[in-house]
Amino acid sequence: MSALYGNIKRLADAHKISLAELERNLKFSNGIISTWKKGNPSIDKVEKVANYFDVSTDYLLGRSSNPTDNDSGISWLDLDMPYGGKIPDDLKGMYRALAEQYVKDHPDSLKKD
Repeated sequence: MSALYGNIKRLADAHKISLAELERNLKFSNGIISTWKKGNPSIDKVEKVANYFDVSTDYLLGRSSNPTDNDSGISWLDLDMPYGGKIPDDLKGMYRALAEQYVKDHPDSLKKD
């Protein structure tokens, strides 16, 4: 089994959705993700899955163990704060802790509309 397929399956399970539901949500053909056990999808499909789960493509492909490891990072504008630039690394831990506590207190927030 490929790292890509395994990571997608784990993410789908964690979000309590089936691969078929993921395919429908992303407008992929039925059963396409299962073919990725042995074959390689186009990069645009990998990007769509990464965006859906809010993880990096490197994580999906097994090149990184950090799901949120990406070049873009979180910016002040992501938080509706007009300071410009990226949030410093020393603050990211605090935002992560706040987000984790929020999800713990509000588990329904993880459900996709």
